[in-house]
Amino acid sequence: MSALLKVIQMMLIEKKEITLSIIFGFIAGISSVGLFAASGYLISKASLMPPFYALIILTSTVKLLGFIKAGAKFGERFYSHRATFGILSHLRISFFEKLSDLVPNVFHKYRSGDLLGRVVGDVESLQNFFLRVFYPPLVLLLVFVSTIFFTSFYSLAIAVILFVGFLLTTIVVPALFSLRQVKIKGSVGQERGNLSTEITEVMYGFRELKLFQQLETKRSQLLSQSEAYIKEQRKENTNKVYTQSVNGFVTFIVSWLVLAVGAYLVTEGTLDGIFLAMLVMISLTVFEPAAPMAVFPIYLQESRDASKRLYDVMEDPDIQVSKETSIDTLPGTAPKIVFDTISFSYMEEWRPTILNLSLTIPAGSKTAIVGASGSGKSTLLQLILKLQEVQNGTCYWNQHDTSAVANEAIWQQARVVLQENDMFYGTIRDNLLLADENLTDDQMTAALEGVKLGHFSLDDNVLENGENLSGGEKQRLAIARALLKKGHLWVLDEPTSSLDAETEKNIYQRIFDHAIQDTLLLVSHRLKGLELMDQIIVMDHGNIVEWGSYHDLMNKRGYFYGMRSIEGSLL
Repeated sequence: MSALLKVIQMMLIEKKEITLSIIFGFIAGISSVGLFAASGYLISKASLMPPFYALIILTSTVKLLGFIKAGAKFGERFYSHRATFGILSHLRISFFEKLSDLVPNVFHKYRSGDLLGRVVGDVESLQNFFLRVFYPPLVLLLVFVSTIFFTSFYSLAIAVILFVGFLLTTIVVPALFSLRQVKIKGSVGQERGNLSTEITEVMYGFRELKLFQQLETKRSQLLSQSEAYIKEQRKENTNKVYTQSVNGFVTFIVSWLVLAVGAYLVTEGTLDGIFLAMLVMISLTVFEPAAPMAVFPIYLQESRDASKRLYDVMEDPDIQVSKETSIDTLPGTAPKIVFDTISFSYMEEWRPTILNLSLTIPAGSKTAIVGASGSGKSTLLQLILKLQEVQNGTCYWNQHDTSAVANEAIWQQARVVLQENDMFYGTIRDNLLLADENLTDDQMTAALEGVKLGHFSLDDNVLENGENLSGGEKQRLAIARALLKKGHLWVLDEPTSSLDAETEKNIYQRIFDHAIQDTLLLVSHRLKGLELMDQIIVMDHGNIVEWGSYHDLMNKRGYFYGMRSIEGSLL
């Protein structure tokens, strides 16, 4: 099924508003034709000095049709825009829900600026699909069929002229310009996505660009990309205006033909002259609903491209995550984690990150994972949390294969502190309530004191991404969130890398006091203090090269011993 058909299916959720907008659109269109027809007839009739009551009836009819047109036009605009806003809302929600399931895989293939351009720009582009593509042809067809049927009672020749004009303005001219539109197919959306990507990179990397004196270079690239986007927009808008102009010229010619043929028929005596003005006014008015058809192929192509760009992301097979799960809840006890010959590689990576790794983490144990940068330590934690999917082999949570366990069930039982912890714009309280929205102020204050942030108030402001916090403060705030959260699996990835030794020791003691009955996994480059761990896993290039207790590994005088010796010599 094409992406546009899926959008149409989603549109039908608003079928009530769609139906009402079509009905009101038809009433507005036909009343407009009737208004001008009655006006033309009134002008002709008045010249013959009819009875006064006849003029009163005709004048009242014109006024009534004017009121009906205004009311129907309001109803058409109201329900069509209401339907459009509802459709856009459904699209955004659907896209966000599917996109959230693809994180973080989606970032392996698509840049964040490009995704932002799709979720904002392409969804906004689809508002034109309903307003300019979907229902205008239906309204136009109903109005034209009714008008041509009415006109045929007075002159079959003029009805044929209107029909030919209908074919030219709604099919022939738009079809010719659609061929031209194909040449700029998708270029506007693509350039918009590229521009969003460049802007996002400048915003996130502004500080580094200034420090490395590359801001002007990046600014030039951004301006160049902006010019490319404006150029494509100019092409598209020029095509729209040109199409509308040609369509307007065709309708003008049709009206002149109606006048000329009508005048000839009057002289021949086959048409009563009193109806000539009425038929001319009809020809001038009936093509008003045809104006949107001039840009119909342009908006159709734009909508097709926008929907394809959205569904290309949502249905990309390279980033799909399995959602077939049979286990929605896990027992509230310390889990045993088992890796059975697992392998994992990041997208487009030439080497495997983890290769045929097997590991058992006993329930309630305290396990440290150490090794050089890039050895696969953090990836192993992400596989436990299902932030990445095991590609080969099996990961078990107790006796359950995690591929059959819902992501939310694992996250509910996990207390996580990652290398990079996002702090959201708001207050300290807002950021701590992420752990549990039912937390009291006393509980949150106690957690802050436990991580040596007692000088913070819950009402203190936090800027976007925690810009007003130091690296150590962000880490301690993240640890406070983990302390406040419920769960029996602790996953800590370099949680104290920005802290001094004394603070680190106190916080680790706090964590161990809370996790005494829980399973705890710690990734760390610091080897001092690992004597308290039940086991230490040493990784190198995606493989386990050593494992055992601290004293066992030191006695072996192997890889871990060498790392510890180097660390000791640097202190």
